[in-house]
Amino acid sequence: MSRSGLVEAVPHPVWWDGREVSPTSDPLVGHATADLVIVGGGLTGLWAAIEAADAEPGRRIVVLEQGIVASGASGRNGGFISDSLTHGLTHGVSQWPDEIETLVRLGRENLQAIVDFVDREGIDADLRLCGKTMLATRPHEVAALQNLAALHRRFGDDATFLDQTAARADVDSPTYLAGVRLRIGGLLHPVALTCGLRDAALARGVVLHERSRAIDLATGAAGAVVRTESGSVLAAQALLATNAFEPLLKRLRLMVVPVWDHVIATEPLSTDQIAAIGWSENQGLTDAGNQFHYYRRTPDDRILFGGYDANYYYGSSRSADLEHGPSHLLLERHLRETFPQLEDVAVTHAWGGMIDTTTRFNAFTGVARQGRIGYALGFTGLGVAASRFAALTVLDQLAGRETERTSLRMTQRKPLPFPPEPVRWTGVQLTRAAMAREDRTGRRGALLRTLDKFGVGFDS
Repeated sequence: MSRSGLVEAVPHPVWWDGREVSPTSDPLVGHATADLVIVGGGLTGLWAAIEAADAEPGRRIVVLEQGIVASGASGRNGGFISDSLTHGLTHGVSQWPDEIETLVRLGRENLQAIVDFVDREGIDADLRLCGKTMLATRPHEVAALQNLAALHRRFGDDATFLDQTAARADVDSPTYLAGVRLRIGGLLHPVALTCGLRDAALARGVVLHERSRAIDLATGAAGAVVRTESGSVLAAQALLATNAFEPLLKRLRLMVVPVWDHVIATEPLSTDQIAAIGWSENQGLTDAGNQFHYYRRTPDDRILFGGYDANYYYGSSRSADLEHGPSHLLLERHLRETFPQLEDVAVTHAWGGMIDTTTRFNAFTGVARQGRIGYALGFTGLGVAASRFAALTVLDQLAGRETERTSLRMTQRKPLPFPPEPVRWTGVQLTRAAMAREDRTGRRGALLRTLDKFGVGFDS
């Protein structure tokens, strides 16, 4: 009989265990001035602060974080890091065929720059470029993975198609029919990375105020004013890096919707339990479907298992009560179906968080109000590395610099907005149902084909 640990599972990310996920700075009180104020102290905001400080030493930079550093998406994700700026190569080829080679190169350069920075700054983030394996669990997915392997090889990636025997020899699950072993990207400890970036920003003179929720944004001749519940910052420019939280800039409110993602983690596996499933390369794993799981081993050999049942709630609800619910039970069932060898392993952690989703499934940047405000958001679950690229892009835009990044059609073209409610909720539910049907049947229905034609990102 399986052993369920959900009743006793702690309701926070496994990444927080043994880490100082607590305030390291004081809330903003009173009035402050700066050259640049950044709203959001996650990966995007911290990369922006670091890059802005390095580009112009002595620049006065203030970061406002509504919670504490690493308490949001930057400390809640699965710890996968990808070189893709386009939510996968297939999606990139579909959406930006004329510049995909440039986007692939820029993504690889961006990932290498992160690796170099982590090494140079001495950030112990357990960053390993071990790649991942994408796995077919339905017959129609096998041919799709053969095509995916060929596509990656076309762009110079180390990609190997695995038949069922080879896939199960690597990681043993009765659900696997085939796989693609991609030796690009890898894994890391997201809280260690985020806190390392925080420390790097502070070392450069950046001022951080946690527990300082921005509640209003105004612009005038003197620049931008961001107001919190107990203070304000007047700056020449403001940069919004608020991810899935409600944007301060009204024009962005239909551009991003919050989708709730859920994750569980097991107790540490024994040597015998690891041997029972193999997984000797210790890479990340994902399913090949639209509704896919992502899973990996943590540094202490737990299995982190998340994804699949992403939920949108009416009115773009961001209530913290939505973090916990039946999705965790579904994940536990899927974990035990994937690895029946581990039926007695307890689930010790269960948590969730919001993903900032756009209609095209990857991030966008821009400026507003005569160049006084910049924004970068919409990573759709693939922002651990892309956040740095987006931060650099919006800094270019705020400075009025024409660069390779700002010249991209991907940068210049914004995603289509989501419709207002109740059409939004209805559309999301219909699309989710269509994606689930494609997963079951392998046939792409009329709705998804129509969305593909309009550049909506459900082909990723």
